[in-house]
Amino acid sequence: MDNGHASAGKRKRGIKPKPPAAAAPDNNSSDPEPASSPPPRRRGRRVCHEPPSEAEVASPPKPRRGGTKGVSNGGAEAPAAVEPSRREQVVKVVEVPAVVEPLRWEQVIKVVPSMDAVVKVFCVHTEPNFSLPWQRKRQYSSSSSGFIIEGRRVLTNAHSVEHYTQVKLKKRGSDTKYLATVLAIGTECDIAMLTVEDDEFWKGVSPVEFGSLPALQDAVTVVGYPIGGDTISVTSGVVSRIEILSYAHGSTELLGLQIDAAINSGNSGGPAFNDRGICVGIAFQSLKHEDAENIGYVIPTPVIKHFIEDYEKSGDYTGFPVLGIEWQKMENPDLCKAMGMKSDQKGVRVRRVEPTAPESGCLQPSDIILSFDGIDIANDGTVPFRHGERIGFSYLVSQKYTGEKACVKVLRKSKFYEFNIKLAIHKRLIPAHIKGRPPSYYIVAGFVFMAVSVPYFRSEYGKDYENDAPAKLLDKHLHAMAQTPDEQIVVLSQVLVADINIGYEEIVNIQVLAFNGTLIKNLRHLVTMVEECNEEFLKFDLDYDQVVALETKTAKAATRDILMTHCIPSAMSKDLKT
Repeated sequence: MDNGHASAGKRKRGIKPKPPAAAAPDNNSSDPEPASSPPPRRRGRRVCHEPPSEAEVASPPKPRRGGTKGVSNGGAEAPAAVEPSRREQVVKVVEVPAVVEPLRWEQVIKVVPSMDAVVKVFCVHTEPNFSLPWQRKRQYSSSSSGFIIEGRRVLTNAHSVEHYTQVKLKKRGSDTKYLATVLAIGTECDIAMLTVEDDEFWKGVSPVEFGSLPALQDAVTVVGYPIGGDTISVTSGVVSRIEILSYAHGSTELLGLQIDAAINSGNSGGPAFNDRGICVGIAFQSLKHEDAENIGYVIPTPVIKHFIEDYEKSGDYTGFPVLGIEWQKMENPDLCKAMGMKSDQKGVRVRRVEPTAPESGCLQPSDIILSFDGIDIANDGTVPFRHGERIGFSYLVSQKYTGEKACVKVLRKSKFYEFNIKLAIHKRLIPAHIKGRPPSYYIVAGFVFMAVSVPYFRSEYGKDYENDAPAKLLDKHLHAMAQTPDEQIVVLSQVLVADINIGYEEIVNIQVLAFNGTLIKNLRHLVTMVEECNEEFLKFDLDYDQVVALETKTAKAATRDILMTHCIPSAMSKDLKT
């Protein structure tokens, strides 16, 4: 009984926070009852502090213990309140790991499996040489990123495999490079689809899942293999803008995301994940400017899914359709009245209709487009997008597939019309790309004729071609419309020096308008006319009122020798054709 009373007294003294009472229990350490006093509480704190780091352990308990002592020393009610407050202190210490969450372990764990689906893309490129179209440039290698999706397929950027000769893929943590096959290249949307025949490549990898379009300020993580190292790299940021962007590679305008995560060379083709490890886009370009920092762009999932579904429907990439018109905003009230619009009507005015577009059969200049597929268009050309957001109505057109129909409501001379228009891809007079094909050319008597394209401009005048190329060609590039589907701009690119073409050596990149009085439609048309010419002279009418002429028989006879001298190696001379 005496021992029991003594232990009971020690428990009461142990409850008090005063230091002298803590030393007494050492004589009765074998008694089972004191196990609920200070020693267990110290063990409880140690258990509670094990999950966080040592730096986190040191700071939380000290102010809590100090605060408890202040309460117990403040008045007579302290002894009764000490025990519950200490229980609360233990509970609060347990909650410390839940409050301190800078690492966000649960989210990182979910992202890790998706990172295994990110691959490194190795490509050998052999670009065409537009200055010497009969040969290609020296091959070079590049590396970029990609990721595995369902159906044993891999997505990357189109510019990552442009003019490819060989493509290989390497998985994360692997030392093997697998040969890949290019299934489709979407130049406009800058997406390419690959596959690998080797079954070993697909083992142990789960495909990436696609999510919906993110909201502003949503967290994004870009994963890939940028320059600066060989292993996988992760950069994070937020979605800062969602709008119609200019895709540099395809020279088109499609929906895009702007993020503040770093996107460097080599990140191209890598996925952008949200905080749940779901893919919300593909990194594809960044803005490099002295006044801009950390501005990267991501291809969003609506564009990605359009590319995939387009390939699954047709077995090939057919492109994003466009409305073949040029339009004008109707923000001026007087302009609206002059066009016969009422105060409650909104829309955009048609400036020009492309002759090769399906819309040319129904739409006319000065028509007011009021709606597209039942969605009203505002005077500034925007449509409702999401809550509190608007976007250009070209987004609605780009969501369609080539060959699909759309209902367009127009106002024409105060009357309403509705047209079901079959949508098609854009036919440009000067194409923005040649889709990986070698350039077409024709040589006769040392005259090198070529069809103009944007890659041709870049090859001849560099990236700043818009300032350096001939003004008349640039005007056609920016403003002219093709009158027929096969129309081309043909230029006399250069003159390979020979005795027969003396005096013409300085002619460079001048448009050819006509041959022997007949207007030229395209390069094939020119070739046909020259080869079938029975007239005495080959006469070419050039721009700037220039004319070149050669005797027909002499010119055709000299062509073979000129080709042997400038273009064709002797091993190919046996099968030489013009």
